Amino acid sequence: MPTRLVHLVLDANDPLKLARFWAAALGWELEEEDGEIGVCPAGYDYPDPVALAVLFEPVPEAKTGKNRVHLDLATESAEHQAALVARLRSLGAQSADVGQGDVPWAVLADPEGNEFCVLEPRAVYRDTGPVAAVVVDCADPTALAGFWELASGWARVRSNDGLVTFRSPRGVGPYLELEEVAGAKTAKNRMHLDVAPYKDEDHAAAVKQLQEAGAVRADIGQGSDVSWTVLADPEGSEFCVLRPR
Repeated sequence: MPTRLVHLVLDANDPLKLARFWAAALGWELEEEDGEIGVCPAGYDYPDPVALAVLFEPVPEAKTGKNRVHLDLATESAEHQAALVARLRSLGAQSADVGQGDVPWAVLADPEGNEFCVLEPRAVYRDTGPVAAVVVDCADPTALAGFWELASGWARVRSNDGLVTFRSPRGVGPYLELEEVAGAKTAKNRMHLDVAPYKDEDHAAAVKQLQEAGAVRADIGQGSDVSWTVLADPEGSEFCVLRPR
């Protein structure tokens, strides 16, 4: 595998405020280092796949439209789900309608409007920690699966109607899920995945291998002086290839 999934990045108009919400929502700690703001579990040894840290990137533009990448949160019981939804509302979350209809999970939005789901108890997510899955909307999960298996370094564990699921080969942490959703991508993703080669591996070679698998270079205004490479997957979803770590 040329790279592995190392963390998530969420665009934010007010990174510190949004990070405080997500730290409280997940029971994680807020960290600031070299101007970057992120949240991760206490004592987390980055980039251990037992969790995916979330970094908050300052952007001037407001959110428009439904996000194509979102988090699903895990719960242990119906009581836990109800209590978590209530607590999230007290932190500033609001109900969101993404056309879900009558479903057993709750769809909420964080203070900047980013949708996420609080799932009903599901046995498959009993050992993931607070984040059950990172869900990526796409037109054809099956066609995209091989690319993200390569880019994430995670193993494909389930594939059924309209959903392909991956997890770290260690069998820990959240899942990565490609979910079939109608409608084409029309704007830069508000949340994106960051991948990186392992230590002592070659960044340029990893970028080349991902391009050979169907990725293309993407310009999101990052300039020419950054240490990472911005690519888009075969359906146009942006992600960053960081330096080895």
